Amino acid sequence: MIIIKSAREIEKMRESCRIAAEVMEALERMVAPGLETGALDRAAADLISRRGGRSAFKGYRGYPAHICVSVNEAVVHGIPGGRALAEGDIVSIDVGVERDGYYGDMARTIPVGGTNGERARLIEVTRLALEESVAMARAGGRLSDISHAIERRATAGGYAVVREYVGHGIGSRLHEDPQIPNYGPPHTGPRLKAGMTLAVEAMVNMGGAAVRLLSDGWTVVTRDRAASAHFEDTVAVTEDGPEILTCPRRKMR
Repeated sequence: MIIIKSAREIEKMRESCRIAAEVMEALERMVAPGLETGALDRAAADLISRRGGRSAFKGYRGYPAHICVSVNEAVVHGIPGGRALAEGDIVSIDVGVERDGYYGDMARTIPVGGTNGERARLIEVTRLALEESVAMARAGGRLSDISHAIERRATAGGYAVVREYVGHGIGSRLHEDPQIPNYGPPHTGPRLKAGMTLAVEAMVNMGGAAVRLLSDGWTVVTRDRAASAHFEDTVAVTEDGPEILTCPRRKMR
C-alpha cells in the first residue's frame, strides 16, 4: 500500500531532507585525492547530529556506518573505512537522515580531482536520468513513467541500468511501498497521487547490468568491474508537480 502523507508529515520530511542536503553539500566539498572514505563518514555523523538528526543507515539491518560511500565499480551500500580516494576515481555518497520520526534520503556521485572523459559522461547521464525521472512524479501519472525515464536516458547514453536494486517509497519509514525499478515500460503501474513521497534512484553502469554482493554483506559492485554512478532525491508528488524535498524550495514545472 502506498501511504499518502498529510501536509504536516511532508513538512517534517522537508526538515529531514534539508539536513540531508546540507550534509551532502558539505561532504561534496570534502572529496579530494588522498581523503579516506572513513573521514566522510565521521564528518557526516557529526554534521547530522549537530543539526538534530539521526543517521537513517547506522544500525539499519546491521549496517555499520552512518552513510554509504561507493567508489568506482561499487554501485551502492559501500562501507566507508580506510580506503583513500585517488585522482580519477568517482565516489557515490548516499545520505539518509531521520528527524522527528520522518526520513530523507539522497545520493550523489562526485568526481575525485580531475575525472573527465567517459566517467564524467557517466555521471552526467546518471544525473540527467534522475532529473528526467523525477519530472515524471506528477499527480495523475503512472509509477512506471519514473522507471522508464531512467532506463530511456541511460540506454540512450550507451549504458546499462541496475535491475536488482530499486528506488522506494519513504516517510515514517526509510523504505515504504512502492518499489521503483530503474527500468520498465511507460504508462503502467499505480496512478500517482498528491501526497505520495518517493525516493527516486538512478543507478547506471558503464558496462553491463549485472552486479554482485561482496563478502562484507553490503557492498554491491558491477560484475564486470566497470564504473557505476548513483543519484537519488526524495520527492513529494503535489498537485502542482513534483517537489524535490532534498533540493529545498525546488519544484519542477
